[in-house]
Amino acid sequence: MTIDSAPENELEADLAGTTTGREWWRTAVIYQVYPRSFADGNGDGMGDLVGITRRLPALRELGVDAVWFSPFFTSPQNDAGYDVADYCDIDPLFGTLDDFDRMIAEAHDLGLRVIVDLVPNHSSTAHRWFQEALAAPAGSPERARYMFRDGKGADGSLPPNNWQSVFGGSAWTRITEPDGTPGQWYLHLFDASQPDFDWNNPWVREQFRGVLRFWLDRGVDGFRVDVAHGMIKAEGLPDYTPPEGSGSMGGAGGVDDIGLEPEISVEEDEPTPPYWAQEGVHDIFRDWHEVLAAYDGDRVLCAEAWVDPLSKLADWVRPDEMHQAFNFAYLETPWSAPALRRVITDSLDAFTGVGAPSTWVLSNHDVIRHASRLAMQNHVQGHGLGPKSTNKPDPALGLRRARAATTLMLALPGSAYVYQGEELGLPEVVDLPDEARQDPTWFRTNGERYGRDGCRVPIPWEADAPAYGFNDTGASWLPQPAEWATFARDAQIGVPGSTLELYRLLLEQRRELDLGSGSLQWLEGYGEDVIAFRNGAITVLANVGDVPVELPGGGDVLLASEPLDGSTLPADTTAWLRS
Repeated sequence: MTIDSAPENELEADLAGTTTGREWWRTAVIYQVYPRSFADGNGDGMGDLVGITRRLPALRELGVDAVWFSPFFTSPQNDAGYDVADYCDIDPLFGTLDDFDRMIAEAHDLGLRVIVDLVPNHSSTAHRWFQEALAAPAGSPERARYMFRDGKGADGSLPPNNWQSVFGGSAWTRITEPDGTPGQWYLHLFDASQPDFDWNNPWVREQFRGVLRFWLDRGVDGFRVDVAHGMIKAEGLPDYTPPEGSGSMGGAGGVDDIGLEPEISVEEDEPTPPYWAQEGVHDIFRDWHEVLAAYDGDRVLCAEAWVDPLSKLADWVRPDEMHQAFNFAYLETPWSAPALRRVITDSLDAFTGVGAPSTWVLSNHDVIRHASRLAMQNHVQGHGLGPKSTNKPDPALGLRRARAATTLMLALPGSAYVYQGEELGLPEVVDLPDEARQDPTWFRTNGERYGRDGCRVPIPWEADAPAYGFNDTGASWLPQPAEWATFARDAQIGVPGSTLELYRLLLEQRRELDLGSGSLQWLEGYGEDVIAFRNGAITVLANVGDVPVELPGGGDVLLASEPLDGSTLPADTTAWLRS
């Protein structure tokens, strides 16, 4: 099998502009790099930009179109870099701005576009802007950058409202004023070290225009926007109690129940929490759209917006706002053919209705890896997996379903996201010792929720190398399990039937067949447990049930997620057939 070399002249042409409707991001497969866990260039156990740069050719060989980097900004790392202390510099853990410039140059030379993670809902308490707010008096312009409020009660000792943090506990923390007296409270929808900005403040908006331009001037091709649904809060910050079973924040950012029913139903008239999906966010993104439009080429904004239903999420990607939004409804759909058919139909209808591509995603740095998750029942997103979890997946079943799910996903029209290590078939790491855990969820819930560390363990490159090739010293910020050797890239490359080779073949054929810009036509007559559709030159059949299914005659099998049994499609297997 060969992978076409990157068409550098095509990338250069795209940077000069592309015909509307054919922009690269409409069909791209975008690979997420979690910098601290991808590749470590200096051997300190923490991934870095030098290590990433050395490994970029492997991503070109895999066949992806772009790379999205989780945060590498200056940060105390209380939430793995999502607590930013300087939006325009690189944390020394990861390197320097010169290292970044070399990395983006290498990526562009390889034909890979670069998307950086932007965290605009909140900063770190260590950010100069917040430190200036702490030193200034109540009511000052510095305080107005963030959501400072007086407390309730005669002495202000009660929080301003009853909101709870996504990570557990109150969403408010009281400060001590410079004179030593108890003072105001500040809002943090996440960790106490992540104070929320007040996005009604024009000063905040102007600062972030500058941040966007700083990275655009360095050549980035776009931004993934963290918590894009949470930047505006309802007027008056009213009390809100989430419906029972919806998680502490009422269906946001990784705390929804998923996998509880074969069909997910969200009513249009469910109340919107006062901290999510407020109408004012759309003005922000219209403004950002104009900033990006001033630059040559097709720069992209992708929203991390946990918004239901899909018809409402589509508001984030109207023509003058974001270009893409993560399709969490798809990610959260259980391994059920009726549920998958419905979410695919709803996704295409919703996004096409506003002229945007649907996106497809199965794993990221916030969720249990789909090679484990798809073999679980009744798990609650955000709780994670650990040694004492009672609901543990069957590894063989999970990997089989993950391969079938990816083979289905990469046949769908639109843009797809791949999380680092899923091309190796990596499962969630369950047996992390308590003392190794670093996710704030673990600490803020006193160990009741394991959190997200299990999907963030450094990935394996070489089976017999120190730290499995993550570096050459053996150091690793989270311990790697012994089973990583069997998943290592060098143990799979060139091996027929390996998960890595499956991904390479899928991406090669997706590109050659132009499936990303295709259209989906549902096919009937294959039974309730089979997803069947045609996209361009191929017919796709995914057997989500337990009983083998007869393949149609007259079509050659182009590829399959598992070996086929003669003319039948086994359970938990997806095949592409030439139409």
